[in-house]
Parts: sequence; structure tokens; C-alpha cells
Amino acid sequence: MTENLAPVRPSRSAAADNNSVAASAPRRSAPLSARLRGRIATDFLPRYEKEWGGKFVTNGETPGPDAVRLDGNDYLGITGHPDIVKAQIDALRRNEDFVVQSGVFQLNGSPTNQFEKAFSAWIGHEGGVLCQSGYTANLGLLQVVADRETPVYLDSLAHMSLWEGVRASGAPAHAFRHNDPGHLARMMERHGPGLVVVDSVYSTTGALCPLEEIVDVVEANGSMILVDESHSLGTHGPEGRGLCAALGLTERVHFISASLAKAFAGRAGFFTVPQEMRYYLMSNSFPNIFSSCLLPHEVAGLAATLEVIKRSDLAREQLMRNTRRLRDRLVALGYPIHQGTEQIISLEAGTESNTVALRDALETRGVFGAVFCAPATSRNRAMVRLTLGAGLTDAEMTHVERVAAEIAPLVKPWDWPIARRQRRGEPA
Repeated sequence: MTENLAPVRPSRSAAADNNSVAASAPRRSAPLSARLRGRIATDFLPRYEKEWGGKFVTNGETPGPDAVRLDGNDYLGITGHPDIVKAQIDALRRNEDFVVQSGVFQLNGSPTNQFEKAFSAWIGHEGGVLCQSGYTANLGLLQVVADRETPVYLDSLAHMSLWEGVRASGAPAHAFRHNDPGHLARMMERHGPGLVVVDSVYSTTGALCPLEEIVDVVEANGSMILVDESHSLGTHGPEGRGLCAALGLTERVHFISASLAKAFAGRAGFFTVPQEMRYYLMSNSFPNIFSSCLLPHEVAGLAATLEVIKRSDLAREQLMRNTRRLRDRLVALGYPIHQGTEQIISLEAGTESNTVALRDALETRGVFGAVFCAPATSRNRAMVRLTLGAGLTDAEMTHVERVAAEIAPLVKPWDWPIARRQRRGEPA
């Protein structure tokens, strides 16, 4: 006689295990459209497989404990500064009821508003706006300052966020030759007054903008100017107030913008704005309206960072010494770095495959830079960017110099396209 057996039910723990396995198993994505798959196959896969060797171009070796890191932007070495860390921790402990909301709801007198006033006063302008990043700062400012009737003249090496801001505004964009005030003047004579957009220090080459001559052209043509000081704010000028302040041009420059992820080592952006257009901008700038504000500990950290930056003259001097030292040594070794002068050093190997080989040669010897290629550079003008900091020791600098000498016969920088153009007397 058989017994009536009840169905066996899995225990709760067994069911949980099965659910866990199912949740961790790779899931099949919804199929992409044929058009999108075709674009990937045509526009990207040949580059990924042939030029990059089947590995994403920015993913090289993992830096070890003895690696010399020249791939960040903390120019003054302030990450982890005790004053900044303390300010962030204190803010985390006392702001338990903070409401996360759009930045336009930050009231006068709020920590964000207080920082905006202090930061603007330090730069030397009437007011300013704190944003989530340098990208959103440029996008949000240009979207409002320019329109379809305002010609915008951009240096050909201006940061991508500036180009995207002009595109968002619908304004006609006119590129002028890099660092060429004469060419800018001729273009403005042809297209009329508008807005000129430049970087103070260019992010791919370390070139310094001839800002005095550019401002003269702007004024002669009855125009406005926006200067992106991302790579000079904190590192140049009295108290690190930037290149405009160093040259005594602050009051002649209409707008100054910056990423605060460079010398300020934070996660934010900023731009100055006169009081008469502040609320007009806050009503029309989409990144400021439709993005959440920074969190209290981030604002507190930035406020503490500003005080650290003000008193970092020794670090600024050391940064400039390190810059002159490595630039002089690389030039002596035959590296064509004549297109820049500041703490950003571009090793422009040309093709992406040559740049990957240069990156690998550096990394296997413990020197880590950052690969830049299209769309961050023009096609076939890829580079390994080295960014110097005040915290580099003499031993680290010596190691970088030794590696540069060792790999020179392997990568042959004197044969790079930029070196050949230099020998022919062509502009960099």
C-alpha cells in the first residue's frame, strides 16, 4: 500500500538561495535597434579592436604602490587636508534634515549662497553660481548669455563643455585659430560683435592664453568675454585667484567659469554672474533648474578648501618649479612639448595606436598619465597627458625623467607628427 505523500516544498532558506542565484545570474538585455547596432559596428568596433587592441583606451595597467601618478588634477596636493576633512565630517553630523532639491531653491543666507558670495568676492566679481560640475557651469552659463543673434567666437582648443554650451544656446559658433588674437579680430570684423570664449590654460596642452591681447580685441569690437579658469584657478595669481587676477584683467572680463575638480579637488563647478542677471539666469539655465544642489558636506568642504587655497603660496611655487624642471628635461630629450608652458604636459604621439604604445611604455615602468583622444582631441592628435602636482617628491620627479629618457629610443618622439610640423615651422 502506498502512502499519500504531501508535495515537497522548498524551505525558506532554499527558496532564498534560488532567488539569490537568479538575481546574480547575468540577464539578457532587451535587443538594440538594428540602426544602433550598425552605428556601433561601423563607428566604434574597428577603432576598439584595431587601434585600441580590444581594450578600452583609458584602461591600462593598475597603478601599484610605487607608481608615480600624473593622471589627476589635484595640483596643490590638498586631497585629505585635515581642515577640509573636518569641515565635511562636521557638516555630515549636523545636517541630518537637509532637503535635496534643485539649486534654484537655495535661499539667500544658505551655506550654498554664502559660499557663492565668498567665492565671487575672492575672484573679484559681484556674484556667482555654484554648479554640479565645470561642464554644467559652462553649459548653463552659455545657454543664457548667448542666443541665435549673438555670434560666439571660440578658440579652436576651447573645452568641449564650452562648445556644447554654445550649441545649447543656438548661437552661431565661429572658431578662431588657437591663441591667435589677430585671427579673432578679423573674424569679428566679418561677423560683428558678440561673445568671445577662451580657456586661461588649455586642458590638453597646457598652453597659456594670450589674455591681454584677446581682451584688447574684445573691447575694440564692443563684445563680451568668458574665460574658463579651470586650470588656473588655485594655481595662478595672488592667493591663487587665477590668470585674470594675475594679469590685472578681472574687471575687464565679463564672466569667469571653472571646474572645482582641479586645484580645488572637489566635485563642483562655478561661474560668475552680475547681480542684474542672476535671477534671469536662474529662470532660464536648464542645468541649474533641473539638477539637484550640492550636498551640505560638499559645500562645507569647498568653503574650507577656499581657505586652504588662499594660503598655499608655497605649494604654487613648488608646482611651478616641478613644471619648469620636467618641461626642460623633456625638451632636452627631444620630446615636442612646445605647444604648452604650464603644469599640463602633452605627449602628442599622434595616432591612437601609437598613443596606446606610449601609455604602455610609461605604465610598465611605473609612470601613469591619462590618454586623451577624440572627441577630447582632434582625430590623429591623440596624446598622453601628464599633469604635475606640488606634492611630487624629488625622487618621483627623477623617476619620471629617467623613464622618459629610457623610452625615448622606443617611442621616437622626434618622429611624431607634431615634431615634424615644428621642424617645418608650422603652428602647433
